[in-house]
Formats: sequence, structure tokens, C-alpha cells
Amino acid sequence: MTIEEKLEELQRLRSEIEQGGGERRIAKQHESGKLTARERIELLLDAGTFHEIGGFVKHRCVDFGMDKEVAPGEGVVTGWGLVEGRPVCVSSQDFTVIGGSLGEMHASKIVKVMELAAKMGCPFIAINDSGGARIQEGVDALRGYGDIFYRNSIYSGVIPQISVIMGPCAGGAVYSPALTDWVFMVDKTSYMFITGPQVIKAVTGEEVDFERLGGATVHNEVSGVAHFIAPDEKSCFAQVRRLLSYIPSNNAEDPPVVERTDDPRRIEPALREVIPDDPNKGYDMHDVIEAVVDTGSFMEVHAHYATNIIVGFARLAGKSVGIIANQPRVKAGCLDIDASDKAARFIRFCDCFNIPLFTLADVPGYLPGVSQEHGGIIRHGAKLLYAYSEATVPKVTVIVRKAYGGAYIAMSSRHLGGDVVYALPTAEIAVMGPEGAANIIFRDYIKESSDPEAARKEKIEEFRQKFAKPYVAAGRGYVDDVIDPAEIRPKVISALEVLKTKVESRPAKKHGNMPV
Repeated sequence: MTIEEKLEELQRLRSEIEQGGGERRIAKQHESGKLTARERIELLLDAGTFHEIGGFVKHRCVDFGMDKEVAPGEGVVTGWGLVEGRPVCVSSQDFTVIGGSLGEMHASKIVKVMELAAKMGCPFIAINDSGGARIQEGVDALRGYGDIFYRNSIYSGVIPQISVIMGPCAGGAVYSPALTDWVFMVDKTSYMFITGPQVIKAVTGEEVDFERLGGATVHNEVSGVAHFIAPDEKSCFAQVRRLLSYIPSNNAEDPPVVERTDDPRRIEPALREVIPDDPNKGYDMHDVIEAVVDTGSFMEVHAHYATNIIVGFARLAGKSVGIIANQPRVKAGCLDIDASDKAARFIRFCDCFNIPLFTLADVPGYLPGVSQEHGGIIRHGAKLLYAYSEATVPKVTVIVRKAYGGAYIAMSSRHLGGDVVYALPTAEIAVMGPEGAANIIFRDYIKESSDPEAARKEKIEEFRQKFAKPYVAAGRGYVDDVIDPAEIRPKVISALEVLKTKVESRPAKKHGNMPV
């Protein structure tokens, strides 16, 4: 064959691979409201930057008719490209080829690109759309999942790992997304579950459809498995690209810095009006966050899950920060099981990838109740203590209002290693609120008084005047300064600037034993 003939053969073979399962199956994919594996990669990456590897890989299975089954690209597209000029590695399962099922060689392609991402020191993005394990390949398919899970685990904290669920993700396949840092889902077309509706009905008698069992809304609001939900695939990939703009490519780099467009010394007088005079009245902590960070830079994570705490990325003077803030509008900002899990995992990601932590505390305590105690609030709440204590990135805290008891300690207090701790004049720092404290400390005085209710109110006010202020904690050095709410932004930016050269280590060990 001449070189021209060989090039024609190459072009023909490549064209067959790029056609995936063929026009009919591609049309069916589009009819179901889904894009193809390659179309998704085009949306994710900068135009013209994708370089495919492993396109000619074939399966080796000959059982159950697989010897006659042609699977272009082995049902998954892998390679690398750029997002805003930064390298990423990507795998995209092709549902048009044997339902995107995972077999031995399918898995080996994914493993290869994961290993490449680790060597390059760049994020790995897995686009999932698969019917699950390729049953015809038996234990070889299971081995493939294990190989992926293993690399998800050992590369955790080394490179960012992102899972984008674009169709079904069932059985063992769900554990790879669960092991990654971030999970994105699309409303009405993404599904995740261990066992499907038919199996559940057969075993337990429960009737449930795909959406109510493992749809995007369920995993964003109820289970907390997913971090982001999008109305369509295009919006989803825009979210992924935005997330990548806040985080470094690996654990040895600092986060990206963007050009400053917002004055770091900006004063925000409106913040003096956000926090109500009545300590029992709620307000929206989002108002505080948006006023403090660079304009329009806040990207909330887990926005629909455990909404009594807010976590997300933002920029201060063009630099990435991770924000953790109690939300007084929901459960009065109490910490509970889900909020503790949500915040602890976010804190640990930021610490892995050198992203400073900015905490806004307004927390009356841990949520009381039998269900919380029986559900393990002690164990789950300890995750938050562990995460803050373990973190060595710069940690700046502003106590906005209530900071009571163990919850005060948990919200990045000086006692857990907070580097700079500010309080507003509205801050109330004590073991418990004035009402509860007065009932305990002055129980006998109130009981013996001729007017118990008046005596109770008197002692509540006495406790409030003495302890429900920031100045006792400031007097002990637990609070570094009491600041004007209007000055939160410049104060925090200044603190983070000073802390940018922070070096802190922990005792040498294999790893800690975090409560899980």
C-alpha cells in the first residue's frame, strides 16, 4: 500500500470510531435530550484543543456473542484538552456504543487517562453515561471498576477529580463519582442509584420511579451525593468550567488569580443594617457574603443541601477563597448532621488544594433532638472539628452574631487553629444563650423571687450585658479585633494577604483517623 492508501485507511477507521454507535443510535440519544460523548467534550473544552487517545482500543471478549459485537472506541472517548487555556484530562462514556457499558478495555482507557492526569498534574473530568458493568465480561468488568476506584482514591487530594453525570449511573458505577471531589447532574436526564426501581420493588415491595429514586433533584436536595444541578447539558458544562476557574490544577499549585476589578479597600456601610437588632430574628447570610466578596464572584456549592450552612468559592482581591457560613434563615443556623458533613468535606477539599478558608459564624449551637442524637450528631459534628483542626491553609473567621458552646468552637475558632478571628459588635460569644444560661445559673434566685418572671428577665439581661458580647473573648485574646461590619471586606483581605506566606505542619503520620 502507498502512503496515500494508508492515510485513506486511517481516515476511514477514524471516521468509523468517531461515528460511535452510528446515526440511528446518535439520533436516539438526541431524541432523549442528551448529547453524544464527543459533543459533550466539545462543550467542556476550549474549541479545537481536544486530543484523543485510545480511539483504536478494542475489547477482547468472545463470550455471549461479543465476538461479533463491534464497539467503536470501546464505548468511551478519552484524551486531554484545555479549559480556559489550562490542561485537563477527560473521559466521556458513549451511550450509543453498547449502552456505554464498562468492560475490561473500556476501563483500561479510563485508567490510562487518569494516570496521565496524575503525571501531568491536571484535573480529571469523567463524563458518565452508562448502562453499568458489561455483563458479558463478568469479573473482568468488575476488575475494571476496582481499578478506577483505586485511582480515584490514591489521586484524591493530588489532582481535582470531577464527575459529570449525563445519564444513568447505576450499581458499582456510582462509587467512582462518590470518590471524586465534585458531582454535577442534569435535571430529568441524570440518575444515580445502587439498585434500580425493579430490584427495589422485587426485594422490598416499594414502588418508585427513576426520578424519585436517584434523580438530580434527589441527590442535590436529599442525599447530598451531588453538588450541582443544571437545567441542561450546556449549562452543566458552563458550571464545570466556572468551578475550574477557582481551583488549582494540582496540590502543589496555588489557585488561579484573576485581575482585580473590585477595590480591596471597599467599605460596605449597608452591612451595618443587614444584621437585625433582635438576636432572635433571622437574616440571609448570602447578603453578607455577596457584599464582602469581589462583585459577582460567589459560586455556591451544595446550594440545595443542608441549607443551614453555606459553602462555596469566591474571590477576594482576585484570589480564590473557600467560604463557610452559617445561615440564620434555616434552622437558626444550627449545625446538624448534614451541615457538619457538608462543611467538613468542603473544608478538606480547600485544604488539599491550598485554598484559604473564610468563615462567617452565626451559630446558636448543634441542633437538638432525638433523631439527631440517634443519627450520630456526635460523630458527624466531630468531622467539622477535625476538618478545621487538620487544615493548614490560612483561616480567617468573622463572628457575625451568635457563637455559643461547642458550635462556637467548631466554626474555625482560635482554639481550632483560626489564624485571625474578628468579631462584629453584634457578636454574642458564650457557652449558651442568655435565656438558657439565666435559667441554669440563677435557678434558685428566680425560684425564690416574689416575681419569678421579672427576676428571670432581670438575670437574662444581666447575663446578656456581661457575656453576650464580643469583649470578654477579645479580652482573653480569643478574638483579635472587634470590627465595624462595613469593614469586613478590607479587614479579611488584609489578613489573607499577611497569611499568604503561612507555613504550618502537622506531626508526621501515615494519616489521621477522621470520624466517618
